[in-house]
Amino acid sequence: MTETRTPTAVDAIADSYLDAWIEHDPLIATYLGFPGHDAEMPELSPEWLAERSTIRQRALRELAGAAPVDRSDRITVAALREELEAVEALRAAGTEESDLKNIASPLQSVRDCFDLTPVATESDWATVARRLGEVPKAIAGYTASLRLAASRGEVRPVRQIEAGIEQCGDNVGPSGFFATFAAAAAPTDGGTLPESLRAELARGAAAASDAYAGLAEYLRDELLPAAPAEDAVGRDLYALHSRTFLGTQIDLEETYAWGQDELARIRARMVETAGRISRGATPAEAMALLNADPARTLHGTAALKEWMQGKSDAAIAALADTHFDIPAEIRTLECLIAPTQQGGIYYTGPSEDLVTRPGRMWWSVPKGETEFATWSEISTVYHEGVPGHHLQIAQTAYRRNLLNRWRRLASWVSGHGEGWALYAERLMEELGFLDDPGDLMGMLDSQSFRAARVVLDIGIHCQLPAPASAGGGAWTYEKAWDFLAANVSSSEGTRRFELNRYLGWPGQAPSYKIGERLWLQARAELQARDGDAFDLKAFHRQALDIGSVGLDVLHGAVLGEFD
Repeated sequence: MTETRTPTAVDAIADSYLDAWIEHDPLIATYLGFPGHDAEMPELSPEWLAERSTIRQRALRELAGAAPVDRSDRITVAALREELEAVEALRAAGTEESDLKNIASPLQSVRDCFDLTPVATESDWATVARRLGEVPKAIAGYTASLRLAASRGEVRPVRQIEAGIEQCGDNVGPSGFFATFAAAAAPTDGGTLPESLRAELARGAAAASDAYAGLAEYLRDELLPAAPAEDAVGRDLYALHSRTFLGTQIDLEETYAWGQDELARIRARMVETAGRISRGATPAEAMALLNADPARTLHGTAALKEWMQGKSDAAIAALADTHFDIPAEIRTLECLIAPTQQGGIYYTGPSEDLVTRPGRMWWSVPKGETEFATWSEISTVYHEGVPGHHLQIAQTAYRRNLLNRWRRLASWVSGHGEGWALYAERLMEELGFLDDPGDLMGMLDSQSFRAARVVLDIGIHCQLPAPASAGGGAWTYEKAWDFLAANVSSSEGTRRFELNRYLGWPGQAPSYKIGERLWLQARAELQARDGDAFDLKAFHRQALDIGSVGLDVLHGAVLGEFD
């Protein structure tokens, strides 16, 4: 690292905001890798949420009085203001207390934090035991928030509550997550746990299990009867959700039409690629041939984990010092099978020191799935690893000489981050890593998946007419299911989870493909401006050094509007 800047008053505002957020929310502290809070749980009550809003509002007031002194300051002010204002707008619309969905709501985050809580030593497990004992407090506060929202008529739809009840069940009883987690406790440093600590872990696990059993009872007996059957949130609320995930406001009707055109373009490429796999084959026939190829099949999660790690390591070795500047400190990515079985693949970033916890790629394998096709998953490794999320997030964390702590560690806009990861998949084709037609088919199938959900998500929630390929007229769950099945090749369990995710998390799923679109537009504009002087590697370095910001801010930053 050679370039260094002196921290400014704007940096102090951003970092003070981050410090207050971490102090207030122990789950964020664990997720970001900040020590000292791993024995704690947030209250999640209406009062706790109000205090979280107060922290955001205080930061907005401080930003309003700030005097940026350089380009980095101007980006920080624009990015932090956009994020805070967007979240406050959603809170004002009444969405915060009612938050319940099949992914990324407090119901999941209280459990998921144990995946990242350190477990290397006896002391770590003692911390885990204390955190387990705090779960009832968090669930009680969360229930109070749901109850307050319900009293105002703000209840999430039936499908999301039913998913929550089922997921609560996964955490309850002797075979639930908490009991099995505590029973299998063992320090990774090779030590042993005293019986007194094992007993404390068992008590904490039982308390956590009981808390989730109580939550399931509340959801089933009180919230479900009040839940609406309608999944759509409506155009106005959808626009607020979309802004939080993109950091820009989009023309929803234009984007809906673009999503249909993009899906048609991708499907046409899939037809062409299928012919390369087997002359005259349809995409479905070609994918069946790929699935039947023993050389492209993995048996069991151990083989999947080994394959993931090998492909990830090979990508880092091939791309470092050639197409990307990858610091030595972030060339380690750990690939793991997630303890949950809800479907999906995700990434968690390294700890702030880049040592205590590496970046990790997690694969949440749905129940009953034991065979995995490599052709359909290779582009996902690039999406979650390098040059996708790991390169993006870990390199940003590394840039302590350029960026304040909020920009490095906590600023995350889905359209930017997930858009980059989709861009990374496409880039790997450009760089020749997907020349095998089977691997290319996997990438195109993934792209088809992402384009289809632009159409589904906007169409359903904004109540726009379904395309002719989906039967036209008003969207229904059945039309959405058939449309997804026609354009996505994943398992039925994964598709069910995904469709419920779109219905319960408006605006999030389209942010991937829309983000990729805006990344490509920014690159094209810069390339047109610079002509022969355009340098792709330099573009990537400049863009990644900005950190994850809203897409309006990204566009302005790479085009020089903050200079």
